[in-house]
Amino acid sequence: MKGSSGTPATVTLDRLGIPFTVHAYAHTSGTKNFGAEAARELDLPPERVFKTLLIDTGAGLAVAIVPVAGELDLKAAATALGVKKVALAPPAVAERTTGMVVGGISPIGQKRALPTLLDRSALDFTTVFVSGGRRGLDLELAPADLVQVTEAMVAVIARR
Repeated sequence: MKGSSGTPATVTLDRLGIPFTVHAYAHTSGTKNFGAEAARELDLPPERVFKTLLIDTGAGLAVAIVPVAGELDLKAAATALGVKKVALAPPAVAERTTGMVVGGISPIGQKRALPTLLDRSALDFTTVFVSGGRRGLDLELAPADLVQVTEAMVAVIARR
């Protein structure tokens, strides 16, 4: 189902003809755990809602998409990317690079394409939820479509 909320993510999905559903919710100012808020507000299991993290590989930035029920395994991400180690990018760098605010960074429609990793657990679901490009907006789409639009490599990169 198409939806238009005017974010780079929805515009990209519309342009590519990828089906998705928009889910908006009331974001509470001051919230720090944005993914948990999305899962709670949308009444979803946190394993099905995915957060987008920017990581620094030492040679550039990459994107890691992991369930909000877990956390990014930095060693596993480094291995998947074929680098020695990775670290979370500072929030200001993530915002400047993606053109989106922390808590609303979508893996789709970023200012420039970055190497992307998607945790293998996403494939366990018919659809998954990712940020739509702003706080209080998630997009539901098939994991295969998420892989396609982000050109993601699928690997086990999350710890539960």
